[in-house]
Amino acid sequence: MHKEFELWQFIAQRLSRDERVMLLVVAESSGSSPGRQGYKMAVASDGELCGSIGGGVMEVNLVEESRRLLRDAGTRGGVDTGTQLSEQVHQKSSAHASGMICSGKQTVIFKLLTPTDGAMIDSILDALNVRRRGSLTITPDEFSIRLPEGGTQNAPESGTQSDFAFEKLSETHFTYTERLGFKNDLYIIGGGHCALALSELISKMDFHISLFDDRPELNTIEKNRFAHQVAIVDSYEDIAAHVPPGSNSYVVVMTLGYRSDAVVIRSILDHEFKYFGVLGSNAKMASMFKEFIKEGIPAEKLDRIRTPVGIEINSRTPEEIAVSIAAEIISVKNSD
Repeated sequence: MHKEFELWQFIAQRLSRDERVMLLVVAESSGSSPGRQGYKMAVASDGELCGSIGGGVMEVNLVEESRRLLRDAGTRGGVDTGTQLSEQVHQKSSAHASGMICSGKQTVIFKLLTPTDGAMIDSILDALNVRRRGSLTITPDEFSIRLPEGGTQNAPESGTQSDFAFEKLSETHFTYTERLGFKNDLYIIGGGHCALALSELISKMDFHISLFDDRPELNTIEKNRFAHQVAIVDSYEDIAAHVPPGSNSYVVVMTLGYRSDAVVIRSILDHEFKYFGVLGSNAKMASMFKEFIKEGIPAEKLDRIRTPVGIEINSRTPEEIAVSIAAEIISVKNSD
């Protein structure tokens, strides 16, 4: 289960029991702050937690503050504790010191949720469940979800929409918006042992995983419970129709062998991706690229392909190869 879905489901369950929940959202962060923009945590009235806003003593202190606000809400009916900001500076000398000394800072939103917010949480869960691209808005006076018009499910976007936006208008007034759901799309082409290991590893991160193969009875596809979408294609020559370009799109090609890899690469080479990797030895890929250049494919297009895929850690097993690929993908994702 995607961690974002798990958090909203936790909140929905508590609200359905006529309980209050404090939602904590990292609205912005800078420097070496452990909590990044969009990190979330829910604190229930009995103290149970779901999610994280960065950990450490800072998180402990903010959880305690959440519990205090929840107690106050229970006493005063929640009138005075609705939505507020807390600035955490990770330096001892700061007036807003978080208790951490890693440098950087983060601003955290406290949003009190009550049973009257249950319908809105259900709308968020419905949107996440069908991958409907919408946006969450939090202000001192608003907690809402906006969904695109038409249809119940949208294709992955090209990445032109910002994932997050935060504007602080004063000490008490702000606007925070966030694109709902998975922020990144991973397309794995080829469903063998390495694909199974990579799917399992990446499933713990903020990636929607789509897996494609042309072998309907492949054992490793049957075992793959981690990819969100598994599709058997008639021919890899048509793979471009299933793998859209985009600045949030990551592609890893690991089909059965040389020829099928080459078919896939030719099909999607004109697409722009955030990451484009191909599993294969130096010798194999050098031979393939030589063949491509003879066909007239420009070298600059081939230069966009990362191969041998993954960072160099002398990996041998499918699990080790998956670690090396995941590490390279994360490095690219966080390079902005």
